[in-house]
Amino acid sequence: MSELRIVEVTDDTTLLHWQQVHNEIIPTAPLSVAEIRERLTRNVLEVAYDGDVLVGCSTVRPPSAETSAAVVIARVLPPYRRRGFGEAIYQHCLARGQELGDGIETHILKSNEDGLRFAKAHGFVEVETYLLPGDTIPFVELRLEA
Repeated sequence: MSELRIVEVTDDTTLLHWQQVHNEIIPTAPLSVAEIRERLTRNVLEVAYDGDVLVGCSTVRPPSAETSAAVVIARVLPPYRRRGFGEAIYQHCLARGQELGDGIETHILKSNEDGLRFAKAHGFVEVETYLLPGDTIPFVELRLEA
């Protein structure tokens, strides 16, 4: 890892970069630009660059009616995994999430073995597996154990 930059989604370029990473890592639930713009009204969306190279993105979702926990999701494109980017993105998001909620949760596509392994290595435990309407691959909800 050389110089990781994490920047908030604030313009069309960063929005499209966030969409690119999200949709590659979660191909079963691709998001449109309009859906991402709506998420920006309630979540913190950021993109991560190694210099000028897009390596990942993240979502921090504040607590909701369903949970008092903040949701923290760090995504790293496959070619950039195991280089420290995920750790840096995760720690950045974790700090923000801890300011917002009572506990931390994450959601990972069950087929993303790297993501599940990363979360479990960082103290997350599986809470629930759920399938979105029309999907065939479930998501795993995990909670950070104190």
